[in-house]
Amino acid sequence: MIAVIEASVFPIPPDILLLAMALARPQKALRFSAIATAGSVSGAAIGYAIGMFLFTAIAHPLLEFYHALGRFAEVQDMFAAYGVGIVLIAGFSPIPFKIITIAAGAFGLSFPPFIVAALVSRGARFYLEGALLRWGGASLRQLVERHFEWLTVAVAFVVIGGFALLWL
Repeated sequence: MIAVIEASVFPIPPDILLLAMALARPQKALRFSAIATAGSVSGAAIGYAIGMFLFTAIAHPLLEFYHALGRFAEVQDMFAAYGVGIVLIAGFSPIPFKIITIAAGAFGLSFPPFIVAALVSRGARFYLEGALLRWGGASLRQLVERHFEWLTVAVAFVVIGGFALLWL
């Protein structure tokens, strides 16, 4: 459920829960990865629908008020040229995925390539994490437990960096 709402509206990535669950039960890490992938792709479809059906009604007046329609058009052109690539990169990276899923719907990216890109990128991300934890098992768990504070800071830095990339 966390993966569903993260890909559409929630600010916390599902990786944190996936990592915790996979560390607790490494033999089920790939199953947890499958669940996270399915949830995230379902959430991506919801984010796409939000962008497609609600963006104009809500965001257009705000963009107009802030005189940002020109910048919006530039981003729309970039999305038209590189939309699937943007989804692939964002789905695997720390860039907040919900922003990309909503933008894909708002900018009219074709849904089938969008959903395939979401499935490929989110699946790659979650299965890589699951595989590392499945086969890293106890030694990886000890590493995480020993350096939990630093890893938490690193994850926070990556999430904040993802948000910062959007504003550059």
